[in-house]
Amino acid sequence: MSAVQAEPADAGSDRTRRRRRRSPLIDGVPRPGPIETVIKAIVLGTACLLVVLPFLGIISTSLATPEQVVRAGGFVLIPEAIDLSAYRSIFTGGVVTRALLVSVFVTGVGTLISLTLTAMLGWALSRRGSIGNRQLLLLVLVTLLFSPGIIPSYLVVQQLGLLDSLWALIIPTAVSAFNVIVVRAFFVGLPQEVMDSARIDGAGEWQTFRHMGLPLAKPVLAVVGLFYGVGYWNAFFNAMLYISDSSKWPLQLVLRTYVVDGNQIGAQALGTDTALPPQTSLQMAILVISIVPVLIVYPFLQRHFAKGMLTGAVKG
Repeated sequence: MSAVQAEPADAGSDRTRRRRRRSPLIDGVPRPGPIETVIKAIVLGTACLLVVLPFLGIISTSLATPEQVVRAGGFVLIPEAIDLSAYRSIFTGGVVTRALLVSVFVTGVGTLISLTLTAMLGWALSRRGSIGNRQLLLLVLVTLLFSPGIIPSYLVVQQLGLLDSLWALIIPTAVSAFNVIVVRAFFVGLPQEVMDSARIDGAGEWQTFRHMGLPLAKPVLAVVGLFYGVGYWNAFFNAMLYISDSSKWPLQLVLRTYVVDGNQIGAQALGTDTALPPQTSLQMAILVISIVPVLIVYPFLQRHFAKGMLTGAVKG
């Protein structure tokens, strides 16, 4: 029996890890010193506070009691008690409630239409050799460089009879050339063997798109759908141009009217006869309502961002 006992198998790896801890380099980059670490922590902490504090103040002001809001001069960081009177005043069937329903309709229907058209157009442009493929792709690329302008767009919407119609908020922005290029790049990068196997089994172009292309494109479609949804939800400029009936205003236009422009929110606009909370509380409540839906949807689609966007963009 040997006098020298064999070392455990993981002894070498332990020594390697200890050397790495003592090493002044991390992957060839000098290890930051304690002063640099403290400075980075201070900078990151300050950046986080600058992002979180305004949002926390908006939520707190909307939930604070009217007395505390008046006493604080309009901005509350930590509410003394929770008061939902601002939200109750908003959801009484007035202009804010109607605007919220309009925004939900425009966002839901618009995103569905945009995703359908973008996926179909991206698939068609990815099929090399099809009739008019290069010409249509060139036409899509040209729209990235040249925009029609406000007056021509308004005249087109007017000639189509879409003024004061919710479709004026959907149809003019139904297809984004950038999103089409991203989806096309994703379809181009799909393995050709998969498409060939579907055709060998007798699938036509539509069946291949529906049963093979769409299931594989879920990550990129989720990302593009989020882009479309956020765009429809946050859009207000088209409503300013095409919608003159206040009952058809989306939530963002109401937000601009009563928060950005500082117009007073009266009891008649909210459809109530009761005393209203302070204007600041109502404005902050509208802000919260306009922000929260995006914050709720984003975490469910975040995991698709790296796979969808990188795959769709790099392979193009």
